[in-house]
Amino acid sequence: MLRKLRESKAFQGTLLVAPTLLFMVGLLIIPLLLTTVISFGKRDADGGVIYTFTLDNYARLMGYSTQCDNGATSCFDPLYVNILLRSLALALQTTVLVILLAYPLSYFIARAPAKRRNTFLFMVLVPLWTNFVIRVYAWMMILRTQGVLNGVLGAIAGFLHIPFAPLEMLYTPGAVLVGMVYEFLPFMILPIYTSLEKIDNSLYEAAADLGANTIRTFFRVTLPLSMPGVVAGTILVFIPVMGTFIVSDILGGRQVILVGNLIQRQFLDARDPTFGSAASLILMVMTLVVTYFYTRKFGFGEEIIVA
Repeated sequence: MLRKLRESKAFQGTLLVAPTLLFMVGLLIIPLLLTTVISFGKRDADGGVIYTFTLDNYARLMGYSTQCDNGATSCFDPLYVNILLRSLALALQTTVLVILLAYPLSYFIARAPAKRRNTFLFMVLVPLWTNFVIRVYAWMMILRTQGVLNGVLGAIAGFLHIPFAPLEMLYTPGAVLVGMVYEFLPFMILPIYTSLEKIDNSLYEAAADLGANTIRTFFRVTLPLSMPGVVAGTILVFIPVMGTFIVSDILGGRQVILVGNLIQRQFLDARDPTFGSAASLILMVMTLVVTYFYTRKFGFGEEIIVA
């Protein structure tokens, strides 16, 4: 009996899956279910949770408010809606800019001689050896009023004998965008490089034999075959950008509030876990919806037609 059980492929498969399944259930499914239950509760006077069923937290996130200046029983307050839209817009901007910067660099590395590729990849990965927060603080030194960038611009202006006023770049949405792009750029470069590096050179030769020029070859061969890397990189960038709060806290000076900052402050400052849980679930739903339609639109591969 035991011998048959050991030789059973179903039993062997169950044993192989069991550690991962337990990990997923214990650290993902159960916390997610608990967060869902808390999101429908109410906050008590001490910051605890009153387990009941109410949609007040979700209504508050969508702009419905019962605290109105004109004395009305309900009104629309776009505060949290604007935070959600700002987070979505910043994530999309970051992803687009990262793709535009990462693709040519990945292409350059993929087409470089084999002996140099590892060196270039090493240079891409070096920043990741430094702590995430330290890299963000480094940008503070660059973007502040008396920072490196203003110093360089001032020196250039002095050399050209033109007036120069230091730019106020820190604690702005632009500074947050720069920090996001810098932090997540390697996560787009690596998957795109992997896809580009696997393209067979004979495909380029075939395209040239069929009369395709460089631009046509790029759009008919290179880009379609590299789309799996672009899609994978997009997911690796878009999802964490939607939920991060460190960059916006440091480079935004707590003035550029994203949904990640909102969740953090609800749990740690406002001590309102019910509203923070509702915001977490809304963030997850928004991210899943955008990711679903993106992958449905672009997929993980395209048919190659060279003509």
